[in-house]
Amino acid sequence: MASDTTLRVAAIGYAFMGKAHSQAWRNVAAYFDVPPVEQAVLVGRNAEHAAAAAQRFGWAESATDWREVIQRDDIDIIDVCAPGNMHAEIAIAALEAGKHVVVEKPIANSVEEAERMLAAFEAASARGQHAIVNFNYRRVPAIEVARRLVADGRLGPLHHVRASYLQDWLNDPATPMSWRLRRETAGSGALGDLGSHIADLVQHVTGESIDAVSGGVTTFIAERPGGDSGDGGIKGTGGGALEKVTVDDAAWGTAHLSGGAVVQLEVTRLALGCKNAMTLEVYGERGSIRFDLENLNELWFFDGADGAGEQGFRRILVTEADHPWVGAWWPDGHIIGWEHTFVHQFAEFLNSIRDDTPSSPSFADGLRVQRVLAAIEESSRRSSQAVRVAE
Repeated sequence: MASDTTLRVAAIGYAFMGKAHSQAWRNVAAYFDVPPVEQAVLVGRNAEHAAAAAQRFGWAESATDWREVIQRDDIDIIDVCAPGNMHAEIAIAALEAGKHVVVEKPIANSVEEAERMLAAFEAASARGQHAIVNFNYRRVPAIEVARRLVADGRLGPLHHVRASYLQDWLNDPATPMSWRLRRETAGSGALGDLGSHIADLVQHVTGESIDAVSGGVTTFIAERPGGDSGDGGIKGTGGGALEKVTVDDAAWGTAHLSGGAVVQLEVTRLALGCKNAMTLEVYGERGSIRFDLENLNELWFFDGADGAGEQGFRRILVTEADHPWVGAWWPDGHIIGWEHTFVHQFAEFLNSIRDDTPSSPSFADGLRVQRVLAAIEESSRRSSQAVRVAE
């Protein structure tokens, strides 16, 4: 397509992820060389709330019927920020209508839904359409530096990988219900919400696939006050009768990578004191790396080639212009934040549309992650017996 063709976006959902995606669409063309993009329509169920959010977040108009918006000839990209139980229906309809598609992670609530979404994309891809699952942590500059160190062989053959994602926003039993705590809307709890991120990052950074996993899930707080709390329990007061929580509070697993390395996975939303503590550690024969999202501008690297008496983890401050994506922002040494990862992701997506190159993270990546999550749940049902991850 011509580089001067404006791509008009419709986003479905205006809560937490809708807000994050909106700022990315608003800023991407100001900082990156991408095709012109326009925030055309913001869609939500409540007309008044959708209109207010559209005005606040920079959308030209609002709507309440996503089906009508998908059929509009003046819309090029559908950005799905709705709860997981809506991902498959919206994404498949958008692809069949000829649109490019962005879907928030996890790709769906089940393997079967993810398989149908991939099939719909494969048909659409033949027509020149593009689609991604928004695993935005791939676009943290320090994570990309880590991936390149592994790909360049600086760590050598891999032995151990440790990945955890710990939050505490559900630690209080008085935190009320939300769609994220109901299986029919969320699919799973911490497993899908947080586990999808680390399952993707482990495979993305190492370049290998998770082949088998032994794991489990548990729910610590079985009931919570009813009355929807808004998005993710972050807002609202609840106050209704107690309602049963039908998703997990925590999940874990021991896995094997295709290259033989052992992986430890751990996620929870009840780790008091951990606000957004996603960590990744990769240990190889010749080197090691450590990353912590709460210090997202830093990567720690141990080079086994250093001389005796000089070895130790060294901090790489990933804020230089020649680091991935950083040069589009501020002078060297000035840090960036969590929200920038969405801008980076959409810049990559827009340019893949313009250049007609493969978009990533792909729906195939999303399905692969969904199969890992399903294997952990199946292992839990089998008293933590090892389960092969489906091909």
